[in-house]
Amino acid sequence: MSVLSWIIVASLFGGVLSVAAAALFALNARTHWIGMLVSYAIGALLGAVFLDILPEAIELAGDTAAVSGTVLLGILLFFTLEKVLIWRHCHHDHCEAHEPHEPSSHDHDHGRSGTMLIIGDTFHNFVDGIIIAAAFMVDINLGIVTALAIIAHEIPQEVGDFLILLHSGYSKLRAFQLNLISSFATLVGGVLAYYALQGLQSWTPYILALSAASMIYVAVADLIPGLHKRTQMRDTVQQVLLIVLGVATVGLVGLATGV
Repeated sequence: MSVLSWIIVASLFGGVLSVAAAALFALNARTHWIGMLVSYAIGALLGAVFLDILPEAIELAGDTAAVSGTVLLGILLFFTLEKVLIWRHCHHDHCEAHEPHEPSSHDHDHGRSGTMLIIGDTFHNFVDGIIIAAAFMVDINLGIVTALAIIAHEIPQEVGDFLILLHSGYSKLRAFQLNLISSFATLVGGVLAYYALQGLQSWTPYILALSAASMIYVAVADLIPGLHKRTQMRDTVQQVLLIVLGVATVGLVGLATGV
């Protein structure tokens, strides 16, 4: 096969396989597990940001201030996006965004955190495609190893994505569809990188920084406040342990794959 064919196959296979593997776990989780597993998803998101995405972005850019500034800009952009989504759902004064109410285990945010997560994940998948293409253009064997490492590294994050989409009120089928559609950004990134690798490489660290910003915002602004609704010590300990487990999963997979 040609190098371009390898890139197309690896990008498609990598995206679909990581989503499918995550779906086997996340979509079969019992409904009463979802709230508990959101804590794990928070850990997986923050682990991916601080152990993988930001270090890679800083290394590629060679400019910590520029990457940090892009993350800050991204957080402000996602705050604005969430405001727009709130306004869209609140066409009158009687809206849950305006009225205090008793928290419920069935509360969700009408998909706002899920929407922002999909946007950020699409950026991240696009960059994965660039990385896969760059590896294949150096050596076919390197490309295969890189693609396998990215698949393994993406699975815990994709599990977290599914859980957050379910927590945001999406159905299991819709959550799977959105993650699958987002995974095709890997193919787009790979093909574009093949034809214009040098131009795209200069943008890679900043695309990664925007992806990191979306994940930080979703975890800190949308998900963590929901955990505070459960105030018992047992719940708090459980949440902390699951967050640590989410971070540890990403870290261990990174050590095992060298990504």
